[in-house]
Amino acid sequence: MTQLSEQNMASSIVIVGLGQTGLSCVRYFLKQGIVPVVVDSRDAPPGQDELPAQVILYKGGLHPEVLLQAKQLVVSPGIAISTPEIAAAQKNGVEVIGDIELFVRAAKAPIIAITGSNGKSTVTTLVGDMANAAGVKTAIGGNIGIPALDLLDVAEPYQLYVLELSSFQLETTHSLQAVAATVLNVSDDHLDRYPDFEAYRQAKLSIYQNAQTIVTNRDDALTACAQQHNADDVSKHSFGEDAADYGLIQQADSTWLAYQGEGIISADELQITGIHNLMNALSAIALLDAAGVDRVKTLPGLKAFIGLAHRCEFIRELNGVTWINDTKATNVGATLAALDGLKSSVEGRLYLIAGGDGKGADFGPLVPALRDDIALTYCFGKDGARFAALADNTKLVGDLDNAIAEVSQLVQPGDWVLLSPACASIDMYVNFMARGDHFRALVKAL
Repeated sequence: MTQLSEQNMASSIVIVGLGQTGLSCVRYFLKQGIVPVVVDSRDAPPGQDELPAQVILYKGGLHPEVLLQAKQLVVSPGIAISTPEIAAAQKNGVEVIGDIELFVRAAKAPIIAITGSNGKSTVTTLVGDMANAAGVKTAIGGNIGIPALDLLDVAEPYQLYVLELSSFQLETTHSLQAVAATVLNVSDDHLDRYPDFEAYRQAKLSIYQNAQTIVTNRDDALTACAQQHNADDVSKHSFGEDAADYGLIQQADSTWLAYQGEGIISADELQITGIHNLMNALSAIALLDAAGVDRVKTLPGLKAFIGLAHRCEFIRELNGVTWINDTKATNVGATLAALDGLKSSVEGRLYLIAGGDGKGADFGPLVPALRDDIALTYCFGKDGARFAALADNTKLVGDLDNAIAEVSQLVQPGDWVLLSPACASIDMYVNFMARGDHFRALVKAL
């Protein structure tokens, strides 16, 4: 580890946390002619081999003596700003921001900002696809895909940015002035990091600050922000299952996505299914309308969208049984959305595979769905036993292999099997994608 000295501690910019986000920050500052210092609590932080030689890395701790020397800390979203070393630096007058704050200070094109407990990756990707289909050169980033700062380093500048933002990223973002912003939904998540649910919700709602247009979910009152709704200089829209504003109508014996009662496109023309995906599509239309993108030109992008891997992803139909991978459902709200969106498509019985690290969430809201909509739930992982205790029609198993082996012997034609864990994967897998890939491999091997 680099030895501390007054000379090499003296950088005014300290990046806290390496990985892909930290590396993008390093590249950004070096292009500005600034050589930052990097601090990481891990002994072998990912990305350390990619650091340019002139960038000093302190690892194995957060090194408060380095943080206190800085003028600005750029904190990776995985590190809470309440961490004692960071809080002490902030109290001492050091500015604490994140990479998204750096991005919005530098970006020259309008920004559409998207957050929510569930669905934000889908909506972010969909908005980007629709805008590009309309001929608007659009980039997506933030909590998805390419680190936001890397989007600035292109030969031909983008005309529009679409950012997926987590609550962690919003905590360190203060200058965002989105052309349109939405909170898609709010449900229990990350309660292992926040003191209570309301603190988590308020972090989400901060996305509305200084936005030109806010788009809320009429079916989720928690997405509304009284301060923004009462502001005269903010345009306000909402989406929901009824016919108001951006909503659903029945027309010519089919369901249509509509604006103020006028049909835009039939749900039958879309490749994505389920009520949750219709809400995703409505929110995307509302955001792009607010950004001034020609709606008619965006619709081919909506029609072509097939959804994202690991999000209610169809894996295969085998002997009349449908297998669905929704490993991205890492909280209760996501699993409820999947069950609500898919259950009407199931001709036979629906089997659920769930469990993992619940992150301190209350599983209680799942009880009615487990009892009324599910034939049997297989539970595994760190909080598998707690999950299994929710209902009588549950079974605790050792792992995903056991769950697949057992349910494959029960299913009959017309049945569906859904992996929608309602939990994080970190107790057993590197990430939720690895869990989904394991599920896919097991199902393909049947």
